[in-house]
Amino acid sequence: MWSNSFTRATGIELPIVQAPMAGGSTTPELVAAVSNAGALGSYPAGYAQPAEIAGAIAAIRERTDRPFSANVFAPLAADPPGDLQPMIEAMKPLYAELGLAPPSTPGRPPMALDEQVAVLLEERVPIVSFTFGVLPDAMVASLKARGVYLLGTATTVDEAIELERRGIDAVIAQGSEAGGHRGSFATSSPGGLIGTMALVPQIASAVGVPVIAAGGIMDGRGIVAARALGASAAQLGTAFLACDECGMPRHVKDALLAATENDTAVTDVMTGRHGRAVRNRLMELLEGAGIRPLEFAWQSALLGGLRRAAVEQGRADLLPLFAGQGLRLLRTGSATDLVRDLAREARETLDALH
Repeated sequence: MWSNSFTRATGIELPIVQAPMAGGSTTPELVAAVSNAGALGSYPAGYAQPAEIAGAIAAIRERTDRPFSANVFAPLAADPPGDLQPMIEAMKPLYAELGLAPPSTPGRPPMALDEQVAVLLEERVPIVSFTFGVLPDAMVASLKARGVYLLGTATTVDEAIELERRGIDAVIAQGSEAGGHRGSFATSSPGGLIGTMALVPQIASAVGVPVIAAGGIMDGRGIVAARALGASAAQLGTAFLACDECGMPRHVKDALLAATENDTAVTDVMTGRHGRAVRNRLMELLEGAGIRPLEFAWQSALLGGLRRAAVEQGRADLLPLFAGQGLRLLRTGSATDLVRDLAREARETLDALH
């Protein structure tokens, strides 16, 4: 019932992809549990150093022999930021509230794409996804020469067409409901806030490669809807945030479970790049300061000390809480049970439509 060109190419049983969520959400345990259940687990390597990536891959492989993927960021400008002082001044009261010294000038954000991809090739990761743009042509050729299946993220039809033109194997169509960073690269962010229901069929009609729908999908009904719109699979991120294997602390999971679709907003104050997150005190204070955030990921680096202290002190109100608009459908339990429930719900939905 679920078999299609995407599931066959990736070797998965179910047309379900777990989104690669950075910031501690996605653990090797989560990736392995999803893959063992027949879906595609995804590890976020975008912020990770090569040794960390290798360690995570080893941990995943200790737990599963099923296919999984790793995610990286397309090349980003690494120019030093401008004047840091206004943002540092805006953050001082928050740091003081947690008993911390004011933030200092961060070092260069540690994102080295060449080294990250070298590890993925050495470790023979079978599937690689990326966001924020397109990988260099030489890198695409190198990955495909080693048999790697490539997935790129698009938020508009034009972006999807560009990904296909550059030889990418499948397109993740990221609707505006999605949590986390916007993957936009051919439109000004946060422009192109196109909902999943409008975006997926237009991309599916415009490209010949498989399309994976992402954004607001939380249960089996959403998976069936995505397939009906022309997607070969559905990518879910927020749905996994309250799972046992998710690395978020309990107080963060509780904050997400208490939030609703009305509580999220798209902002760039957390990392310097637009993304959808739960509106909380951190977001309100930074937006209210009226100061343009630093470029990605300098802004995130400047917030690093605050994030770590907020986790330790149980302060979800001072943490970036990236999540999508389907929060009312968030559920607890194991990732294994969630994937099985998603498949069961999808089958029941199809049966009800007959």
